[in-house]
Amino acid sequence: MGEGERFQLGTVGALSLSVVSSVSIVICNKALMSSLGFHFATTLTSWHLLVTFCSLHVALKMKFFEHKAFDQTAVMGFGILNGISIGLLNLSLGFNSVGFYQMTKLAIIPCTVVLETLFLGKRFSRTIQLALIILLLGVGIATVTDVQLNALGSILSLLAIITTCVAQIMTNTIQKKFKVSSTQLLYQSCPYQAGTLLITGPFLDGLLTDQNVFAFKYTSQVVAFIILSCLISVSVNFSTFLVIGKTSPVTYQVLGHLKTCLVLAFGYVLLHDPFNWRNILGILIALIGMVLYSYFCTRESQQKANETAAQPFQVVEGEADPLLNAENGKGGLTDAVVPKAPVWNSNKDLHA
Repeated sequence: MGEGERFQLGTVGALSLSVVSSVSIVICNKALMSSLGFHFATTLTSWHLLVTFCSLHVALKMKFFEHKAFDQTAVMGFGILNGISIGLLNLSLGFNSVGFYQMTKLAIIPCTVVLETLFLGKRFSRTIQLALIILLLGVGIATVTDVQLNALGSILSLLAIITTCVAQIMTNTIQKKFKVSSTQLLYQSCPYQAGTLLITGPFLDGLLTDQNVFAFKYTSQVVAFIILSCLISVSVNFSTFLVIGKTSPVTYQVLGHLKTCLVLAFGYVLLHDPFNWRNILGILIALIGMVLYSYFCTRESQQKANETAAQPFQVVEGEADPLLNAENGKGGLTDAVVPKAPVWNSNKDLHA
């Protein structure tokens, strides 16, 4: 199996792990919060990150991955920003209607596209833009109901959008800039994310719920669901970094909206949540947009790979022509063969 095939297989595996783990944790948390009355989302997230860090520390000791030190300032800034974005998203949900919160999540994709275009020079083709529009339209139809505006909620949503976009772009750029794996980045940033949420979580949850997380009655059933949620979160956090590192922040957001549609569908089938024609129509449109996005991304990636592979081949082929070399005074067959040595290295680097 070639490097390209292994990369594609790894990407599919990362996407599948992200979907399965995210849908599982949503169902678990819904049971925890709706049925058992545990509404402390930010504090629960801080516990998720602590368990993730402990799991990765054990994996490090067992030599499942290697620790790689790099710019700690970047790691600290990234970790704190990630923690802040999670807190702001929870505040946005608390101070806005569910419909406006869904609009906030939808706005993350176009915001990410704009930021990557302005600051990273990335270009998105018209076909990709069309697929994203179809996807957002479908998710909007399926999820957005009432949209009630208020000043504080709007400001919190705007801050949540910006911090989330920047944090996800940083996830991709840090991995590529410092050549670290998703596991290495997650391991080093987890303490900063968890610390940020451990400090702010109880305060934010108290502000949103008028309850004290430390005064909550922890029954054996609540504790069991919290432990299950924390264990699933290890896969969620790992797959998030893995997907963004292997693809892009925009692709991760597209995957996130697919998960939203799947959660709606599973909620109807397993939990008998209310479901109507708008949900069905929206999910179908969103799925069409996601399929188009995947198809156009794959096609453009293959075109770029073919163009990149063809360029060095054409140059070397010209240099290896004995007639051209003789005209340039390079001395015939021996000089013509010499440039073939770096051809193998170039192709090897391309597929790496």
